[in-house]
Amino acid sequence: MIRNLTAVFLALALAISGLADSGMAATKKKPRGPSLPLIRDAEIEGLLRLYSRPIFKAAGLNPAAVRVYIINNDKINAFVAGGQRMFIHTGLLTRTKTPNEIIGVLAHETGHIAGGHLARLGIELDRASVQSIIGTLVGVAAVMGGAAAGQKGATQAGQGIMIGSQGMAQRGLLSYQRGMESSADQAALKYLKATEQSPQGMLSLFQLLANESLASLENADPYLLSHPMPLERIRNLELEAKKSAFFNKDDAPQLLLRHHLMQAKLAGFMQSPQYVFQRYPSADKSLPARYARSISMFRKGDTKNAIPIIDSLIRDIPENPYFWELKGQALLEGGAPAKALASLRQANKLLPNSGLIQILYAQALIATEDRANIKQALNLLTLAKKTERDSVDVYKYSALAYGYLNDLPRAELATAEMAMMQGDTALASEKAKRVIGQFKHGSPEWMKANDVLNFTSKERN
Repeated sequence: MIRNLTAVFLALALAISGLADSGMAATKKKPRGPSLPLIRDAEIEGLLRLYSRPIFKAAGLNPAAVRVYIINNDKINAFVAGGQRMFIHTGLLTRTKTPNEIIGVLAHETGHIAGGHLARLGIELDRASVQSIIGTLVGVAAVMGGAAAGQKGATQAGQGIMIGSQGMAQRGLLSYQRGMESSADQAALKYLKATEQSPQGMLSLFQLLANESLASLENADPYLLSHPMPLERIRNLELEAKKSAFFNKDDAPQLLLRHHLMQAKLAGFMQSPQYVFQRYPSADKSLPARYARSISMFRKGDTKNAIPIIDSLIRDIPENPYFWELKGQALLEGGAPAKALASLRQANKLLPNSGLIQILYAQALIATEDRANIKQALNLLTLAKKTERDSVDVYKYSALAYGYLNDLPRAELATAEMAMMQGDTALASEKAKRVIGQFKHGSPEWMKANDVLNFTSKERN
């Protein structure tokens, strides 16, 4: 019980805005256990890797070891939790004006990871009594939840809870957290300087957050907050940020275009057609506007009118793999998998290491129900496992493909692996027991079935 509460507290403590609340079409990921609404998308994840890779290197982190996840939540927020895992809200992606603002947030959160703040906060929690920890958790949640909702009274209520629950211990913990936030801010400035990027985006985003929180924090006691007071934080950052030789450096035009395309994609997939056509009216012929409208059209079933717009995007930037991916997805979901193959083949050719594109391409191949295509799909799914080993879709479509080929033992084995990924240990165990005897002892398939049985046995115990 305390472990779960501590995990919640770590997420709250290290959230950039002070709040860590808990995809697009066929690209959602459903991890085992209680799940956040995570979005999977090759284009957005690729852009975030482009933003974050230089920052991670400057911090001495292995870019391949840090995972960045996208949460479907419209609040401006980001946080780190559970080791080298960073979580970014869609609200941060959609409400920022420039890539530099997102990069500043990534640099701040990287400061938490590189500084070992998660582990160090755990030590601080261990020093406090159980009652103090629980009191702090409840109090911090009340303060942050009230602040996010604009409820002035909730801030004072949360403070009252903490004061009544061994206040000195909580004050010590919160003071420690404020120190971590300041440390992460300073680390971010260092990483931005090392990568010759402007700290102006981080400063402007923190200013936005400060403006949004001023009313709710009007009467807050600064010693009972996990983050520095907003205006104080801005003043301290501004003094240091303006010393940077790169303060007035602008984002590259191509990077800014990718930023706007990302925002258009999120709008197209996640907002209503009414919203999309108001924000991106037909008179707007820009790439982002056409991108958003085409996505919105095919989502509401108007594939016929969506495809010509997507084709216009491809003509403008034929080397963009995500335009080809979109055309393939629109045709596949519009009921024309055979027509989708050429577009998805080109997307895969332009971006051969994207597991998400490989899975979508395999899905289209399987949907044709052609035996040769299905064998090709299995090869793609095998490649996809290199980067998407935890994806349920890899195993789901593998099971479907083997079923079409009448290879029932392998179809059952893939179903067992899919069930294990989804946390259904009973089904996983049942399927693995049923097929393990049908594979040669020591073969790769036998070992997979045995691994499933060992895992499900441990889970039950």
